[in-house]
Amino acid sequence: MTVVDSAPVALTVPACTVLDRARHNRPSGRERYTISEVAQYTGLTAHTLRWYERIGLMPCVDRSHTGQRRYTDRDLDWLDLVGRLRLTGMPVADMVRYAELVREGNHTFAERERLLSAHRDDVRKRIADLQGTLSVLDYKIDLYADARRASEGA
Repeated sequence: MTVVDSAPVALTVPACTVLDRARHNRPSGRERYTISEVAQYTGLTAHTLRWYERIGLMPCVDRSHTGQRRYTDRDLDWLDLVGRLRLTGMPVADMVRYAELVREGNHTFAERERLLSAHRDDVRKRIADLQGTLSVLDYKIDLYADARRASEGA
């Protein structure tokens, strides 16, 4: 069984809408995917996917009768979310904790909210820091562009 957030539909619709945009590259017409197909879709290596399983971030992937991993659309949805959390810089330990909370059930909604809210605050701070840095870069680029134009005109 794969970790899937068990929030009520009203809480998951916005997240699903965001994740739907990531589904355009997903293999279509399939219900099960091999590890190599998932690696190609996600950009992760097979080694990373197996590591995710070992640490509890991607638990309980179904297996074929020969023991090969068979990922489902729900697994791909989960990996889309994990990829977005990675992109925001969420520490792996926090992602694993979030996965544990999801598996524990609905009584963990408050703790999941706290974990994600704290991370969102961190992301917003880093975005503000990056915007400040971007302003400095824009200033320097404008300064050099003005200096270059002035030297070309002379």
